[in-house]
Amino acid sequence: MYLLGFIGVGNMGGALARAAAAATSPKQILVSNRTAEKAVALASELGCIAATPETVAGTSRYIFLGVKPKDMAACLEALHPVLAGRKGHFVLVSMAAGLDTAAIQTMAGGPYPVIRLCPNTPVGVGKGLIAWCERGTDPGDAPALIDAMAGAGLWDACPEGLMDVASVIGGCTPAFTSMFIEALSDGAVACGMPRAKALAYAAAAVEGSAALARADGRHPGALKDAVCSPGGSTIRGVLALEDGAFRAAAARAVMAAVERTKELGK
Repeated sequence: MYLLGFIGVGNMGGALARAAAAATSPKQILVSNRTAEKAVALASELGCIAATPETVAGTSRYIFLGVKPKDMAACLEALHPVLAGRKGHFVLVSMAAGLDTAAIQTMAGGPYPVIRLCPNTPVGVGKGLIAWCERGTDPGDAPALIDAMAGAGLWDACPEGLMDVASVIGGCTPAFTSMFIEALSDGAVACGMPRAKALAYAAAAVEGSAALARADGRHPGALKDAVCSPGGSTIRGVLALEDGAFRAAAARAVMAAVERTKELGK
């Protein structure tokens, strides 16, 4: 039996496979994809094994379901005979936004153990956030999975009722942050800085600010105030952001994304 098997290696599935290969022997990892060439290319890159979805489902302890929510029912229906015929212990690992663990069991055709993940793309560089919950698992299932994926980033157990919110804060924030980094660099370019340097500076400043926020423990407002000298440059920029409803726009982006995530699960 293989330890980890991936069905679907798009952006998220591929990022998780890369994180797994950094912490686990690649020879314990199977990868499959609707477009087989993509799985073959990733297997060649990581040194793991390309396979069919049926082989992944039939021989992996942890079966990662890296397919879109709208495709999950068809994917699992095709695997019903393979899953029903399994003799040893296995766990379905779902990354599909909006689909809870009970829905995965229903689509899979049985009360199989399920771990639901809400990961984000920074797992590919070891800086991910992976919220998770479980249903019907053995006590050692989640710890063994986390150990095998230790290189992915921060793992945090989350009540299933909050998983849709977790999927947005974790999964959507890289897109929101990328837009912010791009906007910051646009401003720097407008003021004469070369694009490559502007992007490098903006990304480093955002990364450092996030690390400070996690390590410092003070409210983000206090961290902001610490940089805003009276009559200085930062407070002038803060007011310009407020003119654009920056904080309200960010909060409403989260709310809109959560609403859409819930729709995907219906």
